[in-house]
Amino acid sequence: MSDIENVKKLREATGAGFKDCNLAIKESGGDIDKAIEILRVKGISKASKKMSRDAKEGVVAVSGNDIKTSVIEVNCETDFVAKNEDFTNFVKELSDLNNEKNSNLDALKSSKMQNGETVENNVVSLIAKIGEKITIGKAKTIENAGTVNNHYLHTVVKDNISKLAVIVSLETSDNSDTVKNFGKQLSMHIAASNPLALTTDQIDQSVIDKEQELVTEELKNSGKPEDIAKKISLGKMNKFKEENSLLSQAWVMEPKKKVQDIVKELSIADLKIKEFYRIKIGE
Repeated sequence: MSDIENVKKLREATGAGFKDCNLAIKESGGDIDKAIEILRVKGISKASKKMSRDAKEGVVAVSGNDIKTSVIEVNCETDFVAKNEDFTNFVKELSDLNNEKNSNLDALKSSKMQNGETVENNVVSLIAKIGEKITIGKAKTIENAGTVNNHYLHTVVKDNISKLAVIVSLETSDNSDTVKNFGKQLSMHIAASNPLALTTDQIDQSVIDKEQELVTEELKNSGKPEDIAKKISLGKMNKFKEENSLLSQAWVMEPKKKVQDIVKELSIADLKIKEFYRIKIGE
């Protein structure tokens, strides 16, 4: 078999570029299996060189159903690659696998994909093929007893892949369209309003401390008496907590009402917002 035919075969088998395949065939003396191994090793070294770069672009993918739903983030360096077919096909398969593995990233990375290779090896191959740093970012699976999940995708790249995803879990025995519609609207509200927690007392203490520092600093130079400054500080902190907690946020579709008012108005006795998760590329 001629070198050119071998190079063609190697390209089909590995998806690597012509130049790399040509060099590998020469190095292996025409042995395809040996050439695949040479490319694999080169791919790893090529990939490790790229890992020092920034990967701030990418996509999030959602998989599962309304009982168990998972989201996973995959980062790359440019938006161009985020839309590349090899990249999106990899993300789609990875997303389904992630839902199976309940967002356990260690288990996910060592899992085998359809081509028989592990997720980790497929990432390396993809980096070598596409020429950008690719990393698996955050992942989350939401599955609660007696709940129904809803999700919302914003800035859809393709199918179940987007730039922003929200999963929301509603605890209820009611599976009416009213609940489904509310779940959809609530997901859209979370996408737009970016709450930090479900209730004010669930906001991360470090976030509260940082905000308190900013407020204190701002009031320090205002020249107001200490007791008044304290009152203002308290007011600002309460407002911050209220605006960043889902239940006390102004409802996006009707800002005069809060989310908790909307839940009450639905008059579904056992309806509760159990949990939510929002993820946006670049945030």
